[in-house]
Amino acid sequence: MSSPWLANLRQHRTGVLIGGLLGLSGGPVGVIFGAGVGYWLDKKLREHLDPGSQLEVQRTFFEATFTVMGRLAKADGRVTEHEIAFAEEVMRRMNLTASLRQEAIALFNRGKSAEIELAEVLEPLERAFKHSLSLRLMFVEVQIQAALVDGQLSQPELEILQRVCVSLGIGLPEFQLMVRRVQAQQEFHRWQHQNGGQASSSQGGLQEAYGVLGVSAENSDAEVKKAYRRLMSQHHPDKLVAKGLPDEMLQLAKEKTQEIQAAYERVKSARGMV
Repeated sequence: MSSPWLANLRQHRTGVLIGGLLGLSGGPVGVIFGAGVGYWLDKKLREHLDPGSQLEVQRTFFEATFTVMGRLAKADGRVTEHEIAFAEEVMRRMNLTASLRQEAIALFNRGKSAEIELAEVLEPLERAFKHSLSLRLMFVEVQIQAALVDGQLSQPELEILQRVCVSLGIGLPEFQLMVRRVQAQQEFHRWQHQNGGQASSSQGGLQEAYGVLGVSAENSDAEVKKAYRRLMSQHHPDKLVAKGLPDEMLQLAKEKTQEIQAAYERVKSARGMV
């Protein structure tokens, strides 16, 4: 069985060979250097031409976000004012241009109709996100937020979300944990709004903060810190953009890291952590 390193080298062998030949005049060192440069150039060219390139990933993410959101909104047979308001709020937070906003609305409406099969949306999404778990998780998280805008997950919404997860290779335990985190996030946000982020009692907002981090009061300080760091790394805006997150969705990633940070600070304060 060949190693991943050899498989990767074979994939870019044309660039390696050409670079090596061009470096012949420099002796063994020149060959090695030329092969290295050829490998790098071949890799970058393939990334640019590959359907999984960053621009393609960004485009797929944008289209799928609003199409699936529309499908979830229509899952119960009727699109509510809350679901429309959530989609509009996401568009506002993304600071879309007039043309992109119209496109997002068209995608949302297309998702609501029977014009497109969900598989047609999920197949390119699966290909685009194949090498980025962080993008897959963020995509699903946004859709969970859309489904929970009315406070609960209906069976049709649950079935759609589970189908998305299966397509993206996200297991049931991880999905269930994400649902609990999003629910806790909504409660924590309400507590922040009502109390200005200041606890009215020693327990104010604490349970919700734990939920945002995906831990509980029984976890140790080290486990809480580990969960916090993992979530911050997973939602780091610069990392997500580098992997293909559309620039327009950068604000959503920033807001998510701010929420994680606020929850962590609440837990740290209650525990007296440094």
